[in-house]
Amino acid sequence: MSLRLGDIAPDFEQDSSEGRIRFHEWLGDSWGVLFSHPADFTPVCTTELGYTAKLKDEFAARNVKVIALSVDPADSHRRWIEDINDTQKTTVNFPIIADEDRQVSALYDMIHPNANDSLTVRSLFVIDPNKKIRLIITYPASTGRNFNEILRVIDSLQLTDTHKVATPANWEQGGDVVIVPSLKDEDEIKQRFPKGYQAIRPYLRITPQPDK
Repeated sequence: MSLRLGDIAPDFEQDSSEGRIRFHEWLGDSWGVLFSHPADFTPVCTTELGYTAKLKDEFAARNVKVIALSVDPADSHRRWIEDINDTQKTTVNFPIIADEDRQVSALYDMIHPNANDSLTVRSLFVIDPNKKIRLIITYPASTGRNFNEILRVIDSLQLTDTHKVATPANWEQGGDVVIVPSLKDEDEIKQRFPKGYQAIRPYLRITPQPDK
């Protein structure tokens, strides 16, 4: 069965470039990004993992742990990391799961036979501290991911978990947001949004982003 938003992210224990990983234990009370790549020593994946490493401070500021995966063994991951560090001018600072037996790939439906019956596609999951899946994105093998978009979605999720708002199209950190339609009480609205709001329609009320 395919995973859906709101499902508990399946737990697993598997080898990685940094040793044995017990996934839920490793996540702790952090947010998580789990993403797969088709194979080690491939060009697009090399750029993706290098860019992810460069975002270390951005992920840390959001309490996010990052972990990658492919079906290659751990010793291959460790050799490849040397290439990533050299070619991308960075230092890989997160584990890469060695999913040789396809255990994790099966749990997370990362192998799509009509695309390739042995390699994982570019799947990505954002998981919250309650271990719930909050975002699922799947890219074809030929297209590298936009990790700035991943950060944007995490910002939106963390903001909307805290405040009764949703983020509009193309929203970015600091931009105006919308008050959720379920919030009707004017006194509560004034308390929650002291900067005021603009009612374009009764269901479309724009307000400055609340302070964290």
